[in-house]
Amino acid sequence: MASRLLIVTFLLAAAAPALAAASTDKRVYKVDSVIATAKPKSRVVEIQAKGAVQTGGWRKARLHLLRNDGKTLTLEFLAAPPPAEMTVIDQLVPVKATAEIHTRHRITSVHVIADANEVTAQILH
Repeated sequence: MASRLLIVTFLLAAAAPALAAASTDKRVYKVDSVIATAKPKSRVVEIQAKGAVQTGGWRKARLHLLRNDGKTLTLEFLAAPPPAEMTVIDQLVPVKATAEIHTRHRITSVHVIADANEVTAQILH
């Protein structure tokens, strides 16, 4: 019984950093461009977003799906900020992210939200 408890405790402790990292992601400062392309003969939309963060040290930029209303995909542009104790440059730093979204509907546009702005792009077919 004690060994099972020890194994469960170890597994939870090992998973904690990954869970904490996912929950601490923040929106990037701004989104500069969005390109959305429908893949031929499939219901997959490939999205490429470029933007910027206000300091160095950000990592793991990604696009997170918020909504799919059947016509528009709405995504957040997120990244993991630098740890508070890290020394970073204080200037705009470019970031980019891509995502593939599988959908049942014929999506016509993609809306990407950052902290300071939002960009909507029509899907290229």
